[in-house]
Amino acid sequence: MKTIQKSLLLAALLGISTAVLAQTPGIDPKGDVGYLIDSRDNVVKSGAGSCWRTGYWTPAMAVAECDPELVKKEAPPAAPVANPATPKPAAQKVTLAADTLFDFDKATLRPEGKAALDELLAKVKDIKLEVIIAVGHADRFGTDKYNQKLSEKRAESVKAYLVSKGMEPNRVYTEGKGKTQPVTKPGECKGPKSKKVIACLQPDRRVEIEVIGTTQPN
Repeated sequence: MKTIQKSLLLAALLGISTAVLAQTPGIDPKGDVGYLIDSRDNVVKSGAGSCWRTGYWTPAMAVAECDPELVKKEAPPAAPVANPATPKPAAQKVTLAADTLFDFDKATLRPEGKAALDELLAKVKDIKLEVIIAVGHADRFGTDKYNQKLSEKRAESVKAYLVSKGMEPNRVYTEGKGKTQPVTKPGECKGPKSKKVIACLQPDRRVEIEVIGTTQPN
């Protein structure tokens, strides 16, 4: 019997935050989940609008929001409600400070960044991983286009390193949000570019990583 992976307790080691997210739609009679679900019970989608599927996905698990044609043509009779006692893949989100991973305005992993990712991999080595999602972010300095590219490159650098450590490439998804989702509040870091303002905007320069999987059965 699978059991949902407990919290990774990475905050003390990496200065990160965690949040367990629910998994609900696209569940087959065995309790396997077909799509990734965020904390608001919405299907997780890529920047192109495609739904992210888990390794359990089959056409029989299709939902109308993501695969309307499959639902129309191949939907089976209503399946029994999944056993509520059956654990489903648990998602955990961790946020790594970009300055830990990269130099300011850079997308090449620093030694400290590689060490932080090694710590992450060590914490999830006993998990049967479904997917890892890396989302890069940038601060407000620079154009929208420049920061979008920078955030994407940072996420891709994280993926490349995880793959070099044995992760399957098709299980690591990346996305860049540019400077569209700052953590700092409006007016909190006022003024032109300076060391003080750059330091104030540090929370906006980050990489968010979601780890979704279950513990290996005994």
